[in-house]
Amino acid sequence: MVCTDITMEDLITIHHEMGHIQYFLQYKDQPVSFRDGANPGFHEAVGDVLALSVSTPGHLKKIGLLKTVQDDYEADINYMLSIALDKIAFLPFGYLMDAYRWSIFSGETKMDDLNKKWWQLRECLQGISPPLSRPKTSFDAGAKYHIPANVPYIRYFISVILQFQLHEKLCEVANQTGPLHKCDIYQSKEAGAVLGDMLKLGSSKPWPEALEIITGTSKLSASSLVKYFKPLIDWLKANNTGHRVGWDMDTCPFSATTTAPPSGQSTESGPTGTNGLSTSTSIETVPSSGHSTGSGPTGTNGLSTSTSIGNSCGTGFSLILVLCTVKYTFSPYI
Repeated sequence: MVCTDITMEDLITIHHEMGHIQYFLQYKDQPVSFRDGANPGFHEAVGDVLALSVSTPGHLKKIGLLKTVQDDYEADINYMLSIALDKIAFLPFGYLMDAYRWSIFSGETKMDDLNKKWWQLRECLQGISPPLSRPKTSFDAGAKYHIPANVPYIRYFISVILQFQLHEKLCEVANQTGPLHKCDIYQSKEAGAVLGDMLKLGSSKPWPEALEIITGTSKLSASSLVKYFKPLIDWLKANNTGHRVGWDMDTCPFSATTTAPPSGQSTESGPTGTNGLSTSTSIETVPSSGHSTGSGPTGTNGLSTSTSIGNSCGTGFSLILVLCTVKYTFSPYI
């Protein structure tokens, strides 16, 4: 049972949870071992796909929660910025959670460096520094439940990428021809049928096959996410002209109390992007036989991750402008 208030946040939450429930209902006739999402990211993404339509002003007007919709450029930018602060701002954290866990599993991060590694990632990927110098004997990462409970987190990162890819294709099926940020698949039987075909599979097929049912491709791509936020990206570029965007690791308090980046590692933007982040971050997914849900360095449900993020962060990057230069390419292992 979910206790809710009459708020926009809870309206979105309810639709997210209803997405989980609809997934449960669709794969209920599968054998017990296949009654699960195609991979953990799918279960999270399905609810958020619904929320992308529900949160649009046009939808709120349809269901009587708004009397009028202000259809102008400024309103669009404000709306997309509110979505970006939820979705885009989360991506670095969604990534670093398992980057941290995997660095421990691989032996790269030693027991004496658990706190140091946590704050290096927070500064590098999020631009966040602790308010006070943190001793190496602390374990600040443990304040996030998923770390001490050993709960894989990459599913949430994947779900953000996936939900926009599904959203774009479902909008096409629903014959929505406007910009993605205004698309509402509400009451589209065609979109519902296509989504249902994927959900019915549960985990009986490798996730790339489930993805292909809706998108026509077996590869995850962030291109739909970039397309969704393109007007906002353009607005940010124009309004940030003449301003320094990002952060400098050399001035971070934590960096001053720990070791500096190794010599020879550039802090300038270049072919590897900014903050040592490669302009092509490749995550290969290996469908596992039997669809194991065990956790470990290979993630969950056979998700094996190979990334190329450097050890030195250097100059900071904008959480949204980075979408213009960093391409997340996901390809199923054949």
